[in-house]
Amino acid sequence: MNTLKSFSFMLMLLALVCSSNLYAQDEDEGLERLPDLELKNLDNKTVNVSSYGENGKITVFNFWATWCIPCKKELNNIADVYEDWQDDYDVEVIAVATDDQRTVAKVKPYVNGKAWDYGVLYDTNQKFQRAIGFQTVPYTIVVDEDGDIMYEHSGYVEGDENELEEIIKELLED
Repeated sequence: MNTLKSFSFMLMLLALVCSSNLYAQDEDEGLERLPDLELKNLDNKTVNVSSYGENGKITVFNFWATWCIPCKKELNNIADVYEDWQDDYDVEVIAVATDDQRTVAKVKPYVNGKAWDYGVLYDTNQKFQRAIGFQTVPYTIVVDEDGDIMYEHSGYVEGDENELEEIIKELLED
């Protein structure tokens, strides 16, 4: 019985090592591409998410919710530097609201009240969130000019927007 447990443990360990090596290879090649799915924007127009990978720009997707205080802090701090980012890097920021049916009505008034200068998409059914494969907001991904997801970050700490700017700079240098 002990031999069987040892053998099972070794198999699990081997599988873990192999899967972590595959993940490391994926990081070098870009994590994945934007999913081909449709969401609504603030004007209730349908937008295909994959089209942002075809715009020739670096695009930052910031997933947030109206009930999430760190999310709103991050997006407000990005709003403070967004005009400079557009001038310096020709970057596009898209705020993806993950509010569900109970809170989605708060999104547009909040965005209008903040006068954010970037696009907003509704992900009320969390289709985009599931396609990317994360659980909680805030969550940020950066997509290069070819539509490859090159960076992912969970959570927000004051100043993360500076790290995000460094990622954008690095992508432009490549």
